[in-house]
Amino acid sequence: MAQTYDSAGAHTGERALDPAIFGIEPNVPVMHQVVNAQRAAARSGTASTKTRGEVRGGGRKPWRQKGLGRARHGSTRSPQWRGGGVVFGPKPRSYVQRTPKKMKRLALLSALSARAAEDQVKIVESFEWDTPKTKAATRLLSAIGAGGKALVVVGAGDGIVVTSMRNLQKVRTLEAGQLNTYDVLWADTIVFTDATIGMVGRTSYDPTENDFVREDEGGDGA
Repeated sequence: MAQTYDSAGAHTGERALDPAIFGIEPNVPVMHQVVNAQRAAARSGTASTKTRGEVRGGGRKPWRQKGLGRARHGSTRSPQWRGGGVVFGPKPRSYVQRTPKKMKRLALLSALSARAAEDQVKIVESFEWDTPKTKAATRLLSAIGAGGKALVVVGAGDGIVVTSMRNLQKVRTLEAGQLNTYDVLWADTIVFTDATIGMVGRTSYDPTENDFVREDEGGDGA
């Protein structure tokens, strides 16, 4: 069951949740694998170092091979020299991990079921706000018991809601079709509307590094 509220935060009742989406046994290993894949996809993979063949200079042998009692060297760009190349250093690469769609879906439903089992799934019947108001968003979240980190699932026409909540550090907004395991597990409370609660599980979403929310872009990074 999920508690329902109006746009002012007044309690209006409760609603039964679909057990096929919010009532399954959470699969922790699958959630762990999918979240790791999401976080890996967010890595830029642009770290790069130069090998001894890419460092400028060092073409001349620093001293002759024998007779000086010194170690033999053929180039001042060898890894043991200051300013030399790097051995086995990072090169640009992709960190994307292949994750089957069925695994992503199972992980998402597991995360939603875990939050529902904790009574942390809330439903706001509709957002009847004429203009964006951060204070109204703060009062609503406080009234419904979403004082910690909250994920608000909005519809395509809820631009006012997104604008009202974008300045709240512990709040993220996502459209129903963009729900993913990482953001569901990041949040302490999931807030749906009458329109978006029925969209969950009806669409498949494949998060990429372009729409992944990095920890240093708002929020407290927990």
